[in-house]
Amino acid sequence: MSMIIAGGFETITDAEAAVARLMELGVSRDHMCKYRVNPAGEHNALPAGGDHDASPGAKHAHGGAVKGAAIGAAVGLAAGAAATPMLGPAGIAAGIGIGAYTGSLLGSLKSIDAEVQPGRDTVRPAETLLAVNADEAPIPEADIVRTFEECGALQVERAYGEWLDGEWTDFDPLLPPNLIGGREKDAPRPTA
Repeated sequence: MSMIIAGGFETITDAEAAVARLMELGVSRDHMCKYRVNPAGEHNALPAGGDHDASPGAKHAHGGAVKGAAIGAAVGLAAGAAATPMLGPAGIAAGIGIGAYTGSLLGSLKSIDAEVQPGRDTVRPAETLLAVNADEAPIPEADIVRTFEECGALQVERAYGEWLDGEWTDFDPLLPPNLIGGREKDAPRPTA
């Protein structure tokens, strides 16, 4: 197992700047690798795509849809009955169908949990991730972290993993990062 320090960057340009700075400090390209991390839920870990069977905030949506459909159908029945003299029995069927559909949609939306996107320390954001095998780098961990932050890394993490042929081979984008640094998204960058 190798100690790996990784920085998450919003742009490839920032990640490339970090590569150049680390190389100036003596870190070999063989001890760095880059990944493009997709947004949460889009890691294609499942055969049908994605990385979860359902969206995290949607666990109560089904019950809300059922309740909404029942209420909507009742309202639609009343509206359809009122329209029967003009539209006949088709008005009742149309009222029930439209009411049930609208009710199920509104019911499911109302039941979705508000906290769909957990905090940034539990879900890895979409980013360009630059990883450094810190065990092989000729500079201390603190210098790697500082370089990442100065180049704009929003998140800096420490991990332990397999490093083979210049790559972090067991990187898992679904695991939450072990944050040890980074900067706030809108915070100014330190001047070097």
